Amino acid sequence: DEKGKKMSKSLGIVLDPLVLVDEFGADAVRFTLTSMAAMGRDLKLSTSRIAGYRNFGTKLWNAFRFAEMNGVLDDRQCTGCVRDVYAQHTVNKWIIGETARVREEVDTALAAYRFNDAANALYAFVWGKVCDWYLEFSKPLFASEDQAMIDETRDCMAWVLDQCLILLHPIMPFITEELWNGSAQRQKMLIHAEWPSYQAADLVDETAEAEMRWVIALIEAVRSVRGEMNVPAALKVDLLQLELDDTGQAAWDSNRAIIERLARIASVTPADTAPKGAATITVPGGTYCLPLADIIDVGAEKARLSKSLEKLEKDLRGLRGRLGTP
Repeated sequence: DEKGKKMSKSLGIVLDPLVLVDEFGADAVRFTLTSMAAMGRDLKLSTSRIAGYRNFGTKLWNAFRFAEMNGVLDDRQCTGCVRDVYAQHTVNKWIIGETARVREEVDTALAAYRFNDAANALYAFVWGKVCDWYLEFSKPLFASEDQAMIDETRDCMAWVLDQCLILLHPIMPFITEELWNGSAQRQKMLIHAEWPSYQAADLVDETAEAEMRWVIALIEAVRSVRGEMNVPAALKVDLLQLELDDTGQAAWDSNRAIIERLARIASVTPADTAPKGAATITVPGGTYCLPLADIIDVGAEKARLSKSLEKLEKDLRGLRGRLGTP
């Protein structure tokens, strides 16, 4: 009949979940569907999206590999309780507060049946803050000769990674259970672990949070300029400090090793004015500049930017022409 013909037309053009699970893993498929499960939304599923969330699982796995290589998982018996973690260093205080914030965000989303909001919050936290920033921030701490600092960072990282597993478990039960059982001596399986109830009000250190926001802003600004100006990624560059308030100076002094490592900075020198051919970098309470005249071909960069500008002007004229047509 007519209904049968309509159904047959769609046969073979849908994505078979069993095939997707075989290719990408059940956790990647589950996370994809959860992240897209907004109320009233039609799902437009694609294999590229699922592959992206498979990469997210790989990122989590590699975070535990990094922790293992830095002695975080050695002979560990962890209950996952917030009482087990302490912090004196700004980086560790910051990530503990961020963990508490995302715990509350996830709980609020789940209580309102906004499963996509919970998934997206966890994705931004685990990949963006834990893997991209905290693990990188920890490298200079692990490389220091301060054993107390190393021990603190190991304990803090172990707790944070455990919280990642607990919060992700309802969406990605397989990889989280595997990592939970393989990363410490556990009293029970992750599926039986207690859901956390710690509060951001108790764990957020606003001073540490503001300091790390400043550090991240400076690193991102330097990276942005380097990327736009095609500065070689491996090249360490000199940075000139034009002005900086007391708060910024304190943040720089406390995190100098981290900033120099992640922004690939060789040295920082105070200066009154920016030299010719320097790119200006602004952060809260301060201004820096990156001398580029001896690093890049300024003439070639001018030609490239002029070409881009010409293209944008041509596009703009075309759009104005369309808008001007009755």
